[in-house]
Amino acid sequence: MIHTLATLYSAELDGLTAQLIEVEIDLNVGLHSFNIVGLADKAVSEAKERVNSALKNAHTKPPNKENRKITVNLAPADIKKSGSHYDLAIAIGYLCATKQIKTFNTQDKLFVGELSLDGRIRPIHGVLSIARLAKKLGNYELYLPLENAREGALIEGISIIPVTTLQSLIDHLEERILIKSIPHTTPEINTSLDFPVDISEIKGQEHAKRALTIAAAGGHNLLMIGPPGSGKTMLAQSLLSILPPLDTEESITVTQIYSAAGLLPHNHIIQERPFRSPHHTASPVSIIGGGQNPRPGEVSLAHSGLLFLDEMPEFRRDLLEALRQPLENGTVHIARAKGTLTFPARFSLIGAMNPCPCGYFGDTVKECTCGAFEVARYQRKISGPLLDRIDLHINIPRLNKDDLIKKGDHTLRETLKKQITQARTLQKDRFNRASIKALTNSELSSRHIEALIKLSPHAKNLGEKLFSHSNMSARAYFRIMKIAQTIADLEKSETVEENHLAEAFQYKTKNFLNA
Repeated sequence: MIHTLATLYSAELDGLTAQLIEVEIDLNVGLHSFNIVGLADKAVSEAKERVNSALKNAHTKPPNKENRKITVNLAPADIKKSGSHYDLAIAIGYLCATKQIKTFNTQDKLFVGELSLDGRIRPIHGVLSIARLAKKLGNYELYLPLENAREGALIEGISIIPVTTLQSLIDHLEERILIKSIPHTTPEINTSLDFPVDISEIKGQEHAKRALTIAAAGGHNLLMIGPPGSGKTMLAQSLLSILPPLDTEESITVTQIYSAAGLLPHNHIIQERPFRSPHHTASPVSIIGGGQNPRPGEVSLAHSGLLFLDEMPEFRRDLLEALRQPLENGTVHIARAKGTLTFPARFSLIGAMNPCPCGYFGDTVKECTCGAFEVARYQRKISGPLLDRIDLHINIPRLNKDDLIKKGDHTLRETLKKQITQARTLQKDRFNRASIKALTNSELSSRHIEALIKLSPHAKNLGEKLFSHSNMSARAYFRIMKIAQTIADLEKSETVEENHLAEAFQYKTKNFLNA
């Protein structure tokens, strides 16, 4: 009785992490059948047809020409398998089981890739997560599509073998024509990016530009309130132009998120900060993440960048409340029956809204047509706990004619970017001295604030007076302290002075309905 078994390894994407999957191919005597077991979805089950055609076009004997029972087991069997990236492992495993390929060591190799019918290897998503798994397992060789090679090479300590066709992989494994591995690469910091809106193009709105500078320097959240046409969307888009470029670790993390979500262009590494602007009709799953096969949502796609919510009160109430956890912790936890997935979500929230349903409450030109009840109801669409988590609240008034005809300052972007970069450098040095894992002031906890933020005597006196006459929450208090520290960093001050605290206080306590 002829009975053969071959075992190879592949991986399954689970959120942003990958799990090792053992691909077992068993050939036994019996009428021809080809079955894939192990909780495989439709895409995995259809691998039978792709593998048949690809092996035939690689000039080998395909499974449909074998009068034997072929069983492919994807273990562990209780983990759901999805996607087409198991094709390569199944094809090579079949060749090993039928002795059509020279024996090689399969214990230190991972195979991922989708097969086309003519034997070409198509790109897949989630390669960066799989490459991290290969590094975690040890000195592994990762065989993947050529289009994914640059992405996989971001991870140091593993051997990346780029494959273009099934035939070339067979030649490599039989040591006839070796495929050269891809060396480790580091994403270069790109300082010459194009932006949808340059802050130098914004006319007037000096108060808003100051708030944007503070938000960029400290990674703070910002809410802009003003009538239609006052430039809120342009201001939000212009914030990208003054943010520092992604560093190496941020670039790799953002690239991994987009790869896992299937949104990463092939042979591309993300080097620009994300700017996500979902429509107000978006579902909670699309914003927060999750789904039947959990994927990152908009809050994770905005990691290390900006999440812009235009017409913020028009978003569903439950969706806005779901933002409270990522705004506080910088992560999103997706609970499922078999466990909890965690996605990174450290972003700056930029919100924009009208002061009332018609948009003209407090406007100096057009009269508001809303009643007091309508204005109050509109305001209550954004809850107090959510407003507490938004550091800066500013009014965006209508532009006057003098501002519109005024020429813009073409050097403004570089000036502000230099200030912001210097402020972030001060923060980084301060955090390193205190052994704190943070990038900006907005990430500090209350314990860190008490240890790091130094108030001058005048600032202490002002703080006691201001806070004794307000009813703000403890969270709001600590956020004002973080804003004051960012303002001090922009001015290269070692201590938070009286004017820094006063400016921070007015951003947090303003009643935006009294524009």
